[in-house]
This record gives sequence, C-alpha cells and structure tokens, in this order.
Amino acid sequence: MTLTIVKSRQARQEWRDILDKVQAGEDVMIERNGKRVAAVIPAEDYELLQEELEDLRIARRAGIAYESWKNNPDTGKPYVEFRSQLVDEGLLDE
Repeated sequence: MTLTIVKSRQARQEWRDILDKVQAGEDVMIERNGKRVAAVIPAEDYELLQEELEDLRIARRAGIAYESWKNNPDTGKPYVEFRSQLVDEGLLDE
C-alpha cells in the first residue's frame, strides 16, 4: 500500500489527481496545520471497513464520555439514555 500525504490547500488544488491516485490503489492522507484530518481511500475498502469504523467511533465516544464522567461524575447519564442516543444517531443497531 502506498500512502501519499498532502496539505489541505494542495488537496483542494489537486482533487482530481488525488482521486486518480486513490483509484489506482493509493491511500491519501490530508493534513491541515500539520495534523492529519482525513484519509481518502478506495470506496470498496471503505465499504468493507464500515462495521469496524462504527465500532471504533462508538468506542471513541464511550471513552470521551468516560473521561468526562471521571472528571465530573455529575455529567454521567444512564446507560439506557446513552444507548438510545447512539441508536438515534445511527451508530448502534437496536
């Protein structure tokens, strides 16, 4: 796998070239202010990864909620309410 890293300004100027690279099998990482903010990958790869991505996003949100709760237990909410919110946002199946 080849990874190309481009700045966001360059990505805007060379969007067609980026799409050509991705179509040819390369992954493209886009940076803004020196921080990686997005990856452009083939749609087929994305479709295969969707379930894993959902799991990662749910885990990230749970981690953020846990850290918030550790810092201030009053910010906690019941599991049923949190789960319902995830379902409403399409991040979790009923």
